[in-house]
Amino acid sequence: MKRIQLSLLVALMLCFVTKSFAQHKNYDIKNGFGLFGGVTQFDIITDNFETTKGDGWIGGMSATVDLPHKWYNASYGMQLSENTIGISGRTSNLDLSAKELEYKIFTAQIAFLWHAKLAGSYLTLDFGPMLQYNSDLELKDDQQENFLITNYNALTANDITDISNFNVNGAIGLTAGFSIIKFKAQYIYGFLNTLNALNSNNDLDLLGSDKKFKGNQSMLAFSVMITF
Repeated sequence: MKRIQLSLLVALMLCFVTKSFAQHKNYDIKNGFGLFGGVTQFDIITDNFETTKGDGWIGGMSATVDLPHKWYNASYGMQLSENTIGISGRTSNLDLSAKELEYKIFTAQIAFLWHAKLAGSYLTLDFGPMLQYNSDLELKDDQQENFLITNYNALTANDITDISNFNVNGAIGLTAGFSIIKFKAQYIYGFLNTLNALNSNNDLDLLGSDKKFKGNQSMLAFSVMITF
């Protein structure tokens, strides 16, 4: 069911980009249509878990609307990424040595960004909102499902996989380059509580802690964009 929802979301994103491109046909579309891809570093900022930033990949498409009499341009598009994150755990309450449990997470984002012209179109400061759908956390090693999460006496690695699936993000970054190729660096922060879905799960055994779950997504993305 979740795969069907994700497929529908990607289809809606493609429709959004196509429709928006058509609506702005009277503008001067600078650099036309762009495809980009690169690498990411992902984390969840939280006091509940001990996390380690993980690597991943990102890819997407965008179109930039040139506003020649303004100090900024605007762009709209979509991007997909698969990321990893490490969360500290242990085999049992008697085990004092921490082990890193590695999870995967998939994200799909619709973005609308403004691009302040620091040096014309050659260097811009990018900022704006994103709407995001993300998968649940997926534990890479099934044999670690019953490992205990650090700071908890009975919370297992499998218990924390069902996180919140929608987010509203803020993005800021820089784009530098020429008309055909550009290099992008971007920081994406999730304003909503990524771990909030865990608070509504009454089946979780939180013996040893009564702290509410709270965490915000944090992602760095470095990519190269080719325009047509």
